[in-house]
Amino acid sequence: MGLGSAADVSLAEAREFLRRNRRLLTEGVDPIARRRSDREATLKANLQKRTFEQCALEVHKQNEGSWKNAKHGDQWINTLKTYVFPVFGEMDVSEVSKSDVLKVLGPIWTTKHETASRVKQRIKMVLDWASARDHRLGHDPHLWDQISQSLPKTKLVKKVKHFESCPYRQVHGVLNAIRHSGTSDATANAMEFLILTAARSGEVRGALWSEVDFDQKRWTIPPHRMKANREHRVPLSARAVEILRQQRGNDAIFIFANEKGKQLSDMTLTMVLRRLKYDFKVHGFRSTFRDWCAEQTQFPREVCEAALAHVIKDSTEAAYFRSDVYDKRQQLMDAWSSYCATNSVVADNVQDNQVSSS
Repeated sequence: MGLGSAADVSLAEAREFLRRNRRLLTEGVDPIARRRSDREATLKANLQKRTFEQCALEVHKQNEGSWKNAKHGDQWINTLKTYVFPVFGEMDVSEVSKSDVLKVLGPIWTTKHETASRVKQRIKMVLDWASARDHRLGHDPHLWDQISQSLPKTKLVKKVKHFESCPYRQVHGVLNAIRHSGTSDATANAMEFLILTAARSGEVRGALWSEVDFDQKRWTIPPHRMKANREHRVPLSARAVEILRQQRGNDAIFIFANEKGKQLSDMTLTMVLRRLKYDFKVHGFRSTFRDWCAEQTQFPREVCEAALAHVIKDSTEAAYFRSDVYDKRQQLMDAWSSYCATNSVVADNVQDNQVSSS
C-alpha cells in the first residue's frame, strides 16, 4: 500500500500511517478498500456541495406552483436577496452557523420585526431543504431554539399595529361620500361590495364571475385566494347582488375590472379614501363590521368570526366545530346591509334630541 512520495511524507507520518492501518487489519478491515471508500465519499460530498444562495434559488423554483400568487413568490426570494445573500449567500450551506443567521436577524429584529420573522422562516426552510438532500452536513437540530434564545422576546418588540377603522356609525356617510366622489363605477362598487361582504381587499379585487351563484345569492372564494387557504362561502345581501348586476356589463373575467379589463390594484381602493381625506384604511372596514356585530347585534361570536373567515385557533374546538354557519351568516349579512343603508348618525341625533326634550 503506497504512501506517496518520500519528499512529502515524513518518517513520523509514515509510522503513524502504518500504525493506523495495522489496526484496521486487526479489526478485519481492508485498508486499501477503506481508503478508496473515503475518497469516493469525499468526491460525493464535493459533488453535493451547494452555496446557500444556490439552495434558496432551487427551493424557490421548486415551490413556484405553490405560492398564493406571483407577488408572494417574488417577495419570498427578494427578502433573501436583500437581507441574507449579502451576508452568507455565497457560503457553503453546510458552513452556515447560528452566528451567521444572527448577523442577518439581529439588526432588523426590533426595527422590522415582521420582515425579520419572515426572513427567519425562509432561512429555516432553505436549511431544512438542504439538510434533507444531504447538501448540508452536520445540521444541528437545536439551531433554531438557540437562535430564538439569542433574540429579544417577541412580546418586547412586537407592537401590534391595528388598521385604522371607520366607526360603524359613519359607514352610511362614507358610502354616500364614495358614490358622489367622482370615482369610477367599478371602484365605487368594489368599495361598497367590500364593506357589505366584510371581505379582504385582495379577495374583492380578484373576484371572478365564475365564483358567483346568482340563484343562490352566494359568492364562493376558492382556497388559493384565501388567507387561511380554505374555501369561503359568502352569503350576499340584496344590495350586494344589485352591485354585481350593475357590473355585469363588463366583458372581463374580473367582476371589478379596470378600464383595461385587468384587476384593480390595491392602491386604487386606498386612494379613494385618501382623496376623501379619511384616515382609516380599506382593511379597517373588517374591524368596523366586527365592532358593529359585537355592539349592535345578538349574533353568536362563532357566526361573526365565520363571516370574517377567521380560523378557530383552539385545535380541540376546531376539531368539533366544522360548520360555516352559512344560514345564520345570511341573516347577519342582510342585517349589516340594512344598517349600512341607514343614516345611523342622524337616527342617533334624533333619538338624543327626543330624550333631551322629554
